[in-house]
Amino acid sequence: MRPAMREQRERNRTMTARHAWRSTWIAMAAAPAVLLAGCSGGDSDEPAASDSGAPAETGTEAIEITLAHSYTEEQPQHRCGAQVIADEVAAADVGLTIEIFPASQLGGDADRIASVVSGDIDMDIQGASALGAVYEPISVLDAAFGFDDSDHLATFMASEDSSVLVEGFAEAAGVTTLGAWSAGARHFTTVDAPIRTPEDLEGVRMRFPGSPQYLLNAEALGATATEVAYEELYLALQNGTVDGQENPITNIVAQNFAEVQDYLSLSAHQLNTNLVIIGPIWDELSAEQQEALSAATVTAVTEVTTCVADDEEVVLDEWRAGDEWEVVDDVDREAFSEKAEAFFMETFTGDSLSVYEAMRATAG
Repeated sequence: MRPAMREQRERNRTMTARHAWRSTWIAMAAAPAVLLAGCSGGDSDEPAASDSGAPAETGTEAIEITLAHSYTEEQPQHRCGAQVIADEVAAADVGLTIEIFPASQLGGDADRIASVVSGDIDMDIQGASALGAVYEPISVLDAAFGFDDSDHLATFMASEDSSVLVEGFAEAAGVTTLGAWSAGARHFTTVDAPIRTPEDLEGVRMRFPGSPQYLLNAEALGATATEVAYEELYLALQNGTVDGQENPITNIVAQNFAEVQDYLSLSAHQLNTNLVIIGPIWDELSAEQQEALSAATVTAVTEVTTCVADDEEVVLDEWRAGDEWEVVDDVDREAFSEKAEAFFMETFTGDSLSVYEAMRATAG
């Protein structure tokens, strides 16, 4: 490809990414304050059909998209996220269908992001830290106490300040970001004693994921991180290789950590942020198909947020009423937050520091 053509294509991709992102988040900002009450009940990935039983005519080429993620079909990221995107796109009847591959069927996070960049996988739902492997500043979305809550995340993403992430990611990897949601806040669990202050982390073998941002979070919070793969975490807790771990409620439930841990400290020290991304196939979609996919993502972002909040409320009510856990509410989040902010203001540099400052500037 000639240099001039290549440069023009990159400019077009950046403008397309900006348009898709801004239209998604402006629509979210304009939505009613009351979130949708439930998740889509449909489970069909097939295109809409005409009365004759054949796919309806749309005037655009029929395209099937693969959408991969690492979550189980019971988790909100799938049933209220990926499935809603597929259902909404099918209902739009624009010659676009989505086939979902959950539970890391198409590979782990690192493998899938490489496959999205190459075009072998069309769409993915990824954590911000995993995406940092191809564009480092985006991992800052997972900084400890970077966001106060899911509303703060939405406010930042709807602001002009988020463009450094979206456009930088598009330029660095050729990947378009369609939306982002919080899959819940991360909390500490332990076996010997609860975590209420940063000092309580001293001497605790606390498991953190091995990505650079998560290891920075451990340091920022005053913890000494022990790296254990998520798939091996239950066994590591069971045999005492680690004393505790941190995850959102949905993961704590999915992995049955109550069987090997005693205390749940509601630290809410980090939002578990997911981004919905699409690779080179985005440029092959018609404007009508792009619009339908962007609108479907807007709906999914809202529904995931609602589903996560509803699921967490039910689970915490059960845990407080039962004897599986000692649920610790009196965590000194202010002490943790101040410690983390001071650390990141000294540690982050360049675009990463700019993103972090913009995140904090949009807080309440």
